[in-house]
Amino acid sequence: MTLHDLPKMMVSYTEGWPELIRIHPSVQRMFMLYVMPMSLIPPAMFIYAIAVTPGAVFPAMVPQITPLEALAVVVAFYLAQLAMVPLMGSIIQQMGEVVDVRPDYHDAFMLAAVAPTPLWLSALALFIPSAWVVGIVVAAAWVGSAALIYHGVKPLFGIEDENKSRLMGSFVLGAGVIAWAALMVVLALLLSMIVGLR
Repeated sequence: MTLHDLPKMMVSYTEGWPELIRIHPSVQRMFMLYVMPMSLIPPAMFIYAIAVTPGAVFPAMVPQITPLEALAVVVAFYLAQLAMVPLMGSIIQQMGEVVDVRPDYHDAFMLAAVAPTPLWLSALALFIPSAWVVGIVVAAAWVGSAALIYHGVKPLFGIEDENKSRLMGSFVLGAGVIAWAALMVVLALLLSMIVGLR
């Protein structure tokens, strides 16, 4: 699977997903070569936004936080993202019982690793110093992530029944929304702690 396959994977059960299943990267390989680099994008773009265009997207960041404070925030946020993907893999695996499917952890982890890709990439919108643009891009990224979930559940878990596939996709999407909200809360708490410690 490459980023070139991603748009096709959002609209098809048979494009990109079979290739990912055929390659069958190990959890460790997928984590090291895909999750870790992709998870770097949001922290790096956050640093860019507060350093190059302070106040344009994150108004609460004026007055500017120091480079050391920003580093502490992005390192903690990066580690939280890295922890969230394997955790989501475990949650997805457990959710299979809802539709009488027991995916193995490897397949659940692959879905947990691929699904947030549009959200990771949406952070690149911070190159444009506009909260409106960033908001629209993040909303579009959520649609993309939802499409990846709905189109990935069926081939990855071998669910033939369309209704079961949709139900499983809905549960995974709900868990993903909660996980994303939790990450945003972590980021907000980190920022408020840093500002409060001044």
